[in-house]
Amino acid sequence: MELHNLKPAKGATHKEKRIGRGQGSGKGGTAGKGHNGAKARTGHNEKRGFEGGQTPLQRRVPKRGFKNPNRIEFTAMNLDRIQEIVEKYKMTDITLEALQANGIIGKNEKVKILGRGELSSSVKVTAHAVSATAKQAIEEKGGSVNLV
Repeated sequence: MELHNLKPAKGATHKEKRIGRGQGSGKGGTAGKGHNGAKARTGHNEKRGFEGGQTPLQRRVPKRGFKNPNRIEFTAMNLDRIQEIVEKYKMTDITLEALQANGIIGKNEKVKILGRGELSSSVKVTAHAVSATAKQAIEEKGGSVNLV
């Protein structure tokens, strides 16, 4: 065997279908695209969701509600979660940097402290927002709350 007599295995290759080359080829006339209409034409590009002129689904279904583009999304952090963090990481000063360093929040997340649960120790908390009940509970235990 040499380079000049190498060829693919028998049955591994197929002849190219020559479309639109006469009736005898079996793909003559309409070239396998059926009869007239947009899909038989060159350059045809159907829009996403196009249903052949019928009103598309996204227009038949009613729209509801309102999406506020100016909404500020906070990551909620309850008092019981803060207590867990204090016990696990032995922190008395909970800052955004400390939470990020321990992988509790992401780099661009805003944190709001909420009042569910109980605190058993004095903690200094720094956050973007705090609910009134959470602030009261933290200050009752001798802690403090700073807003960023």
